[in-house]
Amino acid sequence: MPTLNWIGKDKIVNHDKEVPFRLLKKNKQLSLGTAENLIVEGDNLEALKALMPFYHGKIKCIYIDPPYNTGNEKWVYNDKVNSPKIREWLGRIVDIEDLTRHDKWLCMMYPRLKLLRELLVEEGIIFISIDDNEYTNLKIVLNELYGEDNYLGTIIWQTATDNNPSQIAIQHEYVLTYAKNKLTQPKWIIKNEGARIIQERYEILRDKYKKDVEKIQKELRSWMKENKDSLRGVLHYSYVDGKGVYYPDNPSNPHPGGYKFKVLHPATKKICRVPPNGYRWPEGTFNEFLKEGNIEFGENETITPKPKKRLSNAKELLRSVYYEDNRRSTNELAELMGKKVFENPKSPRLIKHLLNFTVSKEDIILDSFAGSGTTGQAVLDLNKEDDGNRKFILVEMEKDICRNITAERVRRVAKGYSYKKNGGEAVKAGGLGNGFEYVELGETLFDSNGAINQSVSFKDMASYVFFTETHTNLDKNKIKENYIGEFAGTYYFLLFDGIGKNILDRNFLKKLKAKEGKKIVYADKCLLDEEILEKHQIIFKQIPYQVTVY
Repeated sequence: MPTLNWIGKDKIVNHDKEVPFRLLKKNKQLSLGTAENLIVEGDNLEALKALMPFYHGKIKCIYIDPPYNTGNEKWVYNDKVNSPKIREWLGRIVDIEDLTRHDKWLCMMYPRLKLLRELLVEEGIIFISIDDNEYTNLKIVLNELYGEDNYLGTIIWQTATDNNPSQIAIQHEYVLTYAKNKLTQPKWIIKNEGARIIQERYEILRDKYKKDVEKIQKELRSWMKENKDSLRGVLHYSYVDGKGVYYPDNPSNPHPGGYKFKVLHPATKKICRVPPNGYRWPEGTFNEFLKEGNIEFGENETITPKPKKRLSNAKELLRSVYYEDNRRSTNELAELMGKKVFENPKSPRLIKHLLNFTVSKEDIILDSFAGSGTTGQAVLDLNKEDDGNRKFILVEMEKDICRNITAERVRRVAKGYSYKKNGGEAVKAGGLGNGFEYVELGETLFDSNGAINQSVSFKDMASYVFFTETHTNLDKNKIKENYIGEFAGTYYFLLFDGIGKNILDRNFLKKLKAKEGKKIVYADKCLLDEEILEKHQIIFKQIPYQVTVY
């Protein structure tokens, strides 16, 4: 597989390990309630590291909109990499005249993409908005970090329709899409892959039986039963017609044109035309949708009913072309905030469209280049539509943007806001509900001498220790005094309560005897000899020297 090299790559491939681990500090004044949603103020590389003990392997979907590196954005490289060459870059604006701007961009992105992958669940997906300036470089780096086999596709976002007669008019951006592990993808991926496998098998059988559809069907269904493990999500497509088009298993209705149940027009009380076969919704789901008033009827019973919003289990495809003029999002944000506050914000409709195919009602969505907070609005909007409980994490580096735009936008859409319709009368927009906790990056866990900061709390230390030992997240509700949790048959204890008090001695040994099996104890000092430790299956780890630096 081809790899990409650039100035500074050898210095940053493991830079994520050098980034100091910082504590998260809640700002109650800037928070809205006590919701599980997070808005994090601070450098996103340090923020991703700080989130690890709490969200490692828990994020279902990541959407990011990093700098496109157009040369006009004037972003600044700030990562303190241990390299004289890269340190020369610190604090300098990256503009169109910078001959190393692509190298700087790649050095900035690589460690962030690496940590983002660690935060994803095994069936997680990452979407990245980008344009022509870095598309090629980004795709090669993603192939290296996520695996070429995990590339799901590129969505072309048509953002404008203006023509430019003097040159090729650039009217699109891209959304690169990768899975953490394509083989674990949910049905919206597996379903299409299974359909492809069925189609390939059909072509083999067609060559064997020519136009004898009955023989093709008989062998196809037998083959599908034998290969059900690789065809999960598409087993009901066991009927294929003479053209190779597959349908749900219903030989008597090989070309479904709609529903077998009646849809009555609410005004005329006559039977309407059934929806076209492109919908293919289950009867029960459609009826529920009908009861809730989510079906749009025409003036009379001859007009096909249409959905007012997308059904969660409609058999649609996440298509490779999406259109929406990005000026619409700019105008909407200006209306929401009362004035223009952000250049080229992303569309909440685009992000909702992506999330519709990737997350369930309880999943967590992360945006580590939060900007104006579009992802937060999109998540709240989806939750309002289907009574979901999705959570978001937004990270924004710039303090003023994070407080005055990102958080303020989410606050307004959550609580409701007023705006002037077409510049005239004030209109009240109802709130979407929910809230967020606003957190800042606090002190580092370790000081410059490698000692643990005195301000670190027991729970912060427990979360960090448990994560570095198990690579899983600590359930703080299960902490009981010094016992912090169990993983794979090993019990973990932490003595961390003031100078000189954290001693593993015979008194503390009495507490350990209640746990049968291997025990790992973190403390400042141990007064038990090796024989006693071995007898009670205890491993002592001294603070701070044996606390792993993640």
